[in-house]
Amino acid sequence: MPEYPNCFNGTTDVWNRQLALSLGVPQLANTILSMTFNSAVIVTVMLSKALHKPIFILFCNLAISDLLSSSSSFWITTLFLLDPESTVLGYKGLLLPYAFYTMSILATIYNLVVIGIERYLAVTECLRMRYRVTRNQTLGTALVAWLFAFSLGFMPLMGWNCLEKTNVSALYSPLCIDYLIFITIPHCLVALILPLFTYTNIIGFLRKQTVAMVALGQAQATYKLAEIQVARTSVFIWLLAMLSYTPIFIGVLLDLAYEDCPGDLSRGVYVFRNLTAMMITLNSLGNPIIYTLKIKKLRRGLKFLKNPSTNRIHVLVAGHT
Repeated sequence: MPEYPNCFNGTTDVWNRQLALSLGVPQLANTILSMTFNSAVIVTVMLSKALHKPIFILFCNLAISDLLSSSSSFWITTLFLLDPESTVLGYKGLLLPYAFYTMSILATIYNLVVIGIERYLAVTECLRMRYRVTRNQTLGTALVAWLFAFSLGFMPLMGWNCLEKTNVSALYSPLCIDYLIFITIPHCLVALILPLFTYTNIIGFLRKQTVAMVALGQAQATYKLAEIQVARTSVFIWLLAMLSYTPIFIGVLLDLAYEDCPGDLSRGVYVFRNLTAMMITLNSLGNPIIYTLKIKKLRRGLKFLKNPSTNRIHVLVAGHT
C-alpha cells in the first residue's frame, strides 16, 4: 500500500482556476437538479396517504439517500471550488463531508438491493397469495440499511483515517486506501451483480407463468407485458449502476496501484476522480426517473392501489406506477 512520508509541503500544481470551474460548476448544477427531483419524490410520497405502501416507502427511502448523496456532493464540490488543492493534499475538514457522502452512497446501494428483493417477493409470492410485505417490515428493513450505511460510512470519523499520512489515498486523502478498498470494491460488486440477479429471476418467473398460461389455453398478454416492462426496467437499472459505480471502482484500483506522491500524479488522474463523482450524481438523478418516472404518473398510479386485484402484475412486477 502507498505511503507518503515526505510528500506534503503544502502546495501542488495540479489545478488551475479554469479547469476547476469547468469541472465544479457542472457538478453543482447536476447536484441541484438531483436534489430537486428527489425532493419532489419525497414530498409527493409523504403528503399522500395513499402512497404509504411498502414499495413507495422504499422509493421515498431511496430518494432520501439520493438527496443526501447529492447534498454531500454539493458540499464537497463547493470545498473543491473554494480550494482545489485541498482535495489533493487532504485535511481534517474533509472527513465529515466524505463520511456523509460515503454513508449516502452505501444507503443508496442497500436501498436498490432491497427494492429488487421486494419486487421479487411481490411477483413470486403475492401472485401465489402466500406472502405480502408489510409496511412495518419495510420500515424495519430501511432502518437496518441506514444503520449499516452509517456504521460503515462514518468509520473515518471514528478513527479509520490517514491524517498522519500513512497508507493515505492519493485521490481521496485523508481517507486510507485500505478503507476505500474495504468499502468500494465489495459494494460496487453488490450494486452490479445483485440487481442483475434479482431482475433476471423475476423475468424468468414471469416467462414460466406465461408458458403455463399458454399451456392452459388462457390469455397471457398481461404476463407478456409485465415481462417486457421488467426487462426494460432492469436493463436501465443495470446500465445506470454500471455507468455510476464502475468508474469509482476503477479509480480505487488505480489509487491502490499508484506509489507516487499525490501531488506528483498527472492532472488527468484527478480529472477522472472528479468525473467519478459526476457519475455518482448521475445515479442519484437517474434513480427517481427510472423508479418513479414522472411525478404526475406516480400520482396517477394510485388508481391501481385502490383495486389491487386489477392488473396486479402490471404494478407489482415492473415497479412502475
